[in-house]
Amino acid sequence: MTLPVSFASDHLRLAGELHVPSAGTARPALCICHGIPAVRYNPEDSGYRDLAARCAAAGFVTLLFYFRGAGLSDGDFDMPGWSRDLGAAVGYLAGVREVDASRLFVMGFSGGAAACIHRAARDSRIAGVVSCASPADFDELVGGDRLSSCLARWREIGIVRDPAFPPDPAAWVAGFREVAPVDHVGRLAPRPLLLLHGDADEVVPVVHARRLYDAAGEPRQLAIVPDGLHRLRVDERAMTIALDWLRSHASG
Repeated sequence: MTLPVSFASDHLRLAGELHVPSAGTARPALCICHGIPAVRYNPEDSGYRDLAARCAAAGFVTLLFYFRGAGLSDGDFDMPGWSRDLGAAVGYLAGVREVDASRLFVMGFSGGAAACIHRAARDSRIAGVVSCASPADFDELVGGDRLSSCLARWREIGIVRDPAFPPDPAAWVAGFREVAPVDHVGRLAPRPLLLLHGDADEVVPVVHARRLYDAAGEPRQLAIVPDGLHRLRVDERAMTIALDWLRSHASG
């Protein structure tokens, strides 16, 4: 069963969909977090939706939602805001009748994985994290004049919508540094962490995963996908590893 849902984060309304297994209560739960969009929102793109359905078929009550600025959600892209959005999503998912809130996991991709690590470091409701192609930090993004070109691109594809946003550019830039996963990943322990990364990632080099692994506490697992690219959600090998890990830890 798939249901459209919405919930509030700060003053914004976030949109998503809830995938519920066919029967049963006290199910483990999973929140899937997309990455920073590279193209304009396309409602016909079913990639994340297909993944959510697959996770529900594996027994997880699965929430797929859009962070602020993305998809059908309100607002403008902001990294600390994304972390708060995930906190709101976790609160929503924990309140679903079929969910066992003690077994609530998050799985993020790229910038969404960074938000997962940052949020889990300060949110004990999260039982474990699957991080797919997360940057260790955003230094390459915010350095020099690169962020200004990124901002122009993000306006073009529609994740920064308000012409007056950001109201404080310096604070907005500082937000990327605030969320840097390498500074927070050590606080996940003793909750489990899976770091998935492709060794041919063309966006976030695999060295970022190794840095995160070195900074993390136990239990931790690093899975490097040979010839894997950045879009791990379409890599069958990576998603099989992720689901096997989730099933193992949800049943423990």
